[in-house]
Amino acid sequence: MSRLYLVRHAQASFLQADYDKLSPLGETQSRLLGEYWGRHRVIFDRVCCGPRVRQNHTAKIVADAYREKGIPFPEPAVMDEFDEYQGEAVLAVALPQLVKTDASIRELHRHFVAAPDSTARTRAFQKMFQTIINRWVAGELKVSGAESWPEFSARVNRGLSRFLAQGRHGEQTAIFCSGGPVSVAVGRALNLSASDTLRVAWMLRNSSHSEFLYSGERFTLSALNAVPHVDDASMMTYW
Repeated sequence: MSRLYLVRHAQASFLQADYDKLSPLGETQSRLLGEYWGRHRVIFDRVCCGPRVRQNHTAKIVADAYREKGIPFPEPAVMDEFDEYQGEAVLAVALPQLVKTDASIRELHRHFVAAPDSTARTRAFQKMFQTIINRWVAGELKVSGAESWPEFSARVNRGLSRFLAQGRHGEQTAIFCSGGPVSVAVGRALNLSASDTLRVAWMLRNSSHSEFLYSGERFTLSALNAVPHVDDASMMTYW
């Protein structure tokens, strides 16, 4: 059997002008993951990451932690198939219309705009975003110009099939990506519905890893959402 670690990127710059970069906390989470794996001699034969800055930077900081200890770490290949779903595009297109036509979304948006501090603003945004994305995944919202959830899932599964087919028996590999691709992999292993797959995405922590065993047609979930490198609850984040 071979083993695959799917890593969700560390904390990005949530609600900032450029979300697609790690926050200072995200950089710390990444370093802790690299140091933890290095101490435990988790050695990889192949590594890849998605095309986003936050995905690549997480992999780079992990690799730097390895190399500081004199432990080899493969140069990550970039695979576009492991890009995240287009949640920002869905929100940008759907929200203005929903605020006009849907009372429940209008109320969620009002709470977001009126939030008194960053903590309340984050919670209000999470609730609004998740409500809209849940409807989109369920097919209740059609957003032109954005990749649909079925198209996203098919893309990630093509990437997984291609990545796994390139391997050899007994290897250990890692993919640095985002919550959406990790959840699709879990859905593949457990034969989950689209709505259940999305529920997995909502629970994934930043810099967490999920483990899969694979051989031939077999693709089995072994561990989910693990963060053994983070022992401070205040450092466990979801954005």
